[in-house]
Amino acid sequence: MTQSLSDTDVFTALRPRLFAIAYRMLGTRADAEDLLQDAWLRWHASDASSVQSAEAWLVTIVTRLAIDRLRAAKAERETYVGFWLPEPLVEEIDERSPEALLEQASDISVAFLWVLERLAPEERAAYLLREMFEQDYADVAELLGKQEAAVRQMVSRAAKRVQEERRRFEVTPATHRALLEKFIHAAQSGERNAIKALLADNVELVGDGGGKVPSFGEVLRGADRITNLFWALSKRLGDVITYRLVQINGEPGLLRYVDGQLESAQAFVTDGERITAMYVVRNPDKLAGIAGMTQA
Repeated sequence: MTQSLSDTDVFTALRPRLFAIAYRMLGTRADAEDLLQDAWLRWHASDASSVQSAEAWLVTIVTRLAIDRLRAAKAERETYVGFWLPEPLVEEIDERSPEALLEQASDISVAFLWVLERLAPEERAAYLLREMFEQDYADVAELLGKQEAAVRQMVSRAAKRVQEERRRFEVTPATHRALLEKFIHAAQSGERNAIKALLADNVELVGDGGGKVPSFGEVLRGADRITNLFWALSKRLGDVITYRLVQINGEPGLLRYVDGQLESAQAFVTDGERITAMYVVRNPDKLAGIAGMTQA
């Protein structure tokens, strides 16, 4: 049966929410877009007249497809070289893309998705649907084919793990941007003391090169170690390195260029005064979608 224009409009209207679920489950724009295309084909071939709720039907399809793909991705990521970070969603600092607007109250920060990677596929789906998208436990249970009590336990365990592993501070975007502007100046000038002053003593840096470019095989920890990294980079490359302030996954972040070529996308966690964590995506496959963003 060919879907009517109104059914196409329904899918279009729900697409931001569906993308939000798919991206938070899979962590890459390309996989999320492919999944939505698959969901659209199933929706297009369905009998819309027999569907009581288009939103519930599509959320169910997208979630189940995402669980299947995440199971396959988990196996692939076990052989991934180094740490796996999500593909960054990047936009201009003063603009909001449809992806950024789709669920403004939800968290899509790189730090949050890094924590979600520790959850099993069904656990991740249950947590996201309940905590991020406020689905009823009964609906989540039906979608996952589980008892409601089991889903409540699953969400509780996931929430506890996320809370334990996640660093979260209430920091305004303006404060976040101001701190990164100071960091840009310090990193480009190579002033060791200025760099260190912006880093928390227990700051951590996670890098993702995907085996395509050099990266760290361990989480770098400590202000001295990370200060030395940026200081040495500045001394070695000097003015060849430039930074651009952008929005990464809904938060202020940086793009770093080397000799005019995009080298990394960097997301930050801050307590408002100092940087507590850094997530540096260098895998060129994950930068391909934003490589066209030129230096400021």
